[in-house]
Amino acid sequence: MHKRLSEMTLEELWQLFPIFLTEHKDCWNQWYEEELNQLNTILPSKTVRRISHIGSTAVNTIWAKPIIDILVEIDQDSDMDTIKKILVKNGYICMSEKKQRISFNKGYTANGFAEKVYHIHLRYAGDNEELYFRDYLNENPETAKEYETLKLELWKKYEHNRDGYTESKTQFVEKYTLVAKEKYGTRY
Repeated sequence: MHKRLSEMTLEELWQLFPIFLTEHKDCWNQWYEEELNQLNTILPSKTVRRISHIGSTAVNTIWAKPIIDILVEIDQDSDMDTIKKILVKNGYICMSEKKQRISFNKGYTANGFAEKVYHIHLRYAGDNEELYFRDYLNENPETAKEYETLKLELWKKYEHNRDGYTESKTQFVEKYTLVAKEKYGTRY
């Protein structure tokens, strides 16, 4: 009998859900579109400002974890807890919660990853630096390849340590997000 995910320690979760990278798959854009349709069906349109495909699966030239990251931006005067309840009611699992950010997942099971895995990042409108980074990598293939190389170097070192993997990429991500924001100005 398997433990429920909510009963597992962080270390047990990291063993069950290791870092895994694969070359870019064309189906990722389709998976995003399918989940976008689902989100548009369940979320109140008057509250949602923008829904965007972010993360490495949104960069068409690089290896990535086969997890579709989706940013959901809501109006500043919206109640984040109301949106949280809607997402949880519709099968999303709350992973982390901070004052102005809530993260959810879908596709994590007691047996490991499902075929399609999603991370939903719920934020207030304007908290969207990932859009700048995504666009910069898509428009600058050399920088995207540098990022891919970094990720491939970190993969095995942090295969069972998601925090270490993420922290080791932070300096690169922050550097090019700043470059992108200077280049794109108020694009978002």
